[in-house]
Amino acid sequence: MLPLAWIIALCRHLLSRWRWLMVLGLTTGLTIALGTAPSAGYPPYEPAAAVPAPVTTRGIGVEARIQEIEQTWETDYTAFLRSPSGLPPLDGAAVAATLAELNTQTGYRLGLVYIVPEADGLELVLASPAAAAVQYWLPDVPRSRFEAEVDNLQRQILRPNSDRYLAPAQQLYQWLIAPMEADLTARRIDTLVFCVGERVRSLPLAALHDGQQFLVEKYDLGLIPALTLTDPHFQALQQVDVLAMGATEFTTLADLPAVSVELSTVAEELWPGTIHLNADFTKPALQRELAQARYEIVHLATHAEFQAGDPDQSFIQLWQDEQLNLLELRDLDWQTLPVELLVLSACQTALGNEQAELGFAGLAYQTGVRSALASLWSVSDVGTLALMREFYGQLAQSQGGTKAEVLGLTQRAMIHGEVALTDGQLVNSAGQAIALPPSLQAPAANLDLSHPFYWSAFVLVGAPW
Repeated sequence: MLPLAWIIALCRHLLSRWRWLMVLGLTTGLTIALGTAPSAGYPPYEPAAAVPAPVTTRGIGVEARIQEIEQTWETDYTAFLRSPSGLPPLDGAAVAATLAELNTQTGYRLGLVYIVPEADGLELVLASPAAAAVQYWLPDVPRSRFEAEVDNLQRQILRPNSDRYLAPAQQLYQWLIAPMEADLTARRIDTLVFCVGERVRSLPLAALHDGQQFLVEKYDLGLIPALTLTDPHFQALQQVDVLAMGATEFTTLADLPAVSVELSTVAEELWPGTIHLNADFTKPALQRELAQARYEIVHLATHAEFQAGDPDQSFIQLWQDEQLNLLELRDLDWQTLPVELLVLSACQTALGNEQAELGFAGLAYQTGVRSALASLWSVSDVGTLALMREFYGQLAQSQGGTKAEVLGLTQRAMIHGEVALTDGQLVNSAGQAIALPPSLQAPAANLDLSHPFYWSAFVLVGAPW
């Protein structure tokens, strides 16, 4: 007869195995019922873990903390970009006053969200007009845990035929948005402006998911380096001239055959403007056009790379071997020009690298333009064309809305299948179709433009108003 202790141990072992098998069976059954079979090599999908209630602080102490964050990030950006601002950092009261003025100018209700990953926890701060600033401290989310989830989302979202991004997207929503949701609702916030720390600057925030909707389905979004470094004045873009430049062929980088259609769509079909393609896309040509001081939108359809290292390692590719690095970009003296929006439609960012993130999120400040629209990763040629065509169409119809609203409308149209590829044609949300060149029809045949791979890469940096 077996000793009693052995029998007890064996029963405990079998009970633990039975529970594990039951969980696996239930999880797999739910996954299949939801239409998402477990992928080979991946664990079964699990819902986001609930977050313990954060430690919440309100009032004057939080306003002082806002000034500390502003000062830290102003120093980080200006030191990296070698471009001192000479501006004192805003405190919480000044931030609230600036947001109140912007609410009046735009007609929208803005909330400024600071996200600061720390070694021992995650700090969130919400600032908005007419209400006390709030700090939310999550001690259960140290930097190591947070960064692992960010890595997971950045890795999974680059797979346009998979929904494995949902688990990290929902977990990050629980950490970054859920703690402040009650305050966002009470303050009727409709636009979230993110001012964030390392590793969050290259996070596709629009793709965060609450279990029912993406974040961009609930709010319009923008990303700023620091409010101190952001132009606080609103100016609507209505029927302005566009300078559209780009290249379809490259010597060492992948060709972009859809760029010719992209430029004609932007600067002929939807907006008045001037086009420079391929051999006409040079630094002297760019300088000549900018010197005319007549363009409020500059659209560059070409490779741009934000890389590790000093800012002169990051560049915009012009025709053949000519490049503009980040330091040279500021030398074009954009601050004396009327440019409201700079668009880089084919960017690639070294995700997870601090220097690359500073270059990306600091793009508008570095150039001196009010706002910039750029991508975190290289989206397919046709996917970029689809988003840009919808964005400029929405911008033409916006009647003085904010740039964040226009990008939000664009991304929501793609999420809901209103922008689609059908029979070799690209159809926008207005039902208008254009024929794709024959060389692009086969690669575009099976693209699902509602997947966040195609729309969440595009981020509005600098002033989102």
